[in-house]
Amino acid sequence: MRIDIVTTFPEMFAPLGTSILGKAQERGLIEIRFFNPRDYSKDPHRKTDDVQYGGSEGMVMTAPPLLESVEAAIGGEGRGTYRLILTSPQGGLFDQPMAVELSRCPHLILVCGHYKGVDERFIDLLQPEEISIGDYVLTGGELPAMVIADAVARLLPNVVGGYASVEEDSFGEGLLDCPRYTRPRSVRGLEVPDVLLSGNHSKIAAWRKRMAIEATRRKRPDLLAKYEEIR
Repeated sequence: MRIDIVTTFPEMFAPLGTSILGKAQERGLIEIRFFNPRDYSKDPHRKTDDVQYGGSEGMVMTAPPLLESVEAAIGGEGRGTYRLILTSPQGGLFDQPMAVELSRCPHLILVCGHYKGVDERFIDLLQPEEISIGDYVLTGGELPAMVIADAVARLLPNVVGGYASVEEDSFGEGLLDCPRYTRPRSVRGLEVPDVLLSGNHSKIAAWRKRMAIEATRRKRPDLLAKYEEIR
């Protein structure tokens, strides 16, 4: 998979070069590239924002540098080979099913909004999918782009060491994950549940499913209602 990120602040993405995603890039499982609209700005100071027509506070990202950045990322590809995403608080809410869907695409282009947003003509011309990571406003779209890139990339085969563990994640079945335990067996008087030490895989699976349902009931009853509707 290739993930192209259009941003005026590429230095913010240094964490994507570390840990699991850093190793995945070293192994050639994913490729992450950056396109800076400043490199396509015709302004002598490489500006990529300007005041709004009609007045009002806040700057708006200009369309031409964004358009050229995305076109450079696309190259000669046809529209069906990539997904173009604009991070925006006005977009649809990003969730695990959307991450799974995006992980099946070989080429993602993530455009980071900034300031008061982007010139509407960028949206009119390229028709990006607008995606939000929550009903709140951040200083820019870089953090949402990192969230999307991480959530999608970890779903690719061999990116996470034990791929089966990815399939057991929270939200994988519409439920939160069950409690997890590791060594030592006793921590300040709290013991690992006996069933996990039994070696009986069917009993362990049943316990984990029961605990996942209980955790969802306590922490996210809204998810449990959806789970029970489709079960």
